[in-house]
Amino acid sequence: MNAALPTTHQALTVPEVMTALRLSRWTVYELIRSRQLPSFTVGRARRVPADAVQRFMNAQIEETAA
Repeated sequence: MNAALPTTHQALTVPEVMTALRLSRWTVYELIRSRQLPSFTVGRARRVPADAVQRFMNAQIEETAA
């Protein structure tokens, strides 16, 4: 995984995803809205599974290589 991802966490906050992917808050929420990046909420807290971020990165790499 990316060094920016806290490896002990299985669910990341939006700011952690922003840091890991070096994207803006708006872009991360747009990826969530478009279902390119799975997420869930607990109360008002939005979380993204760490493995979903890795899958997203792998899919982007594969798409770029094609």
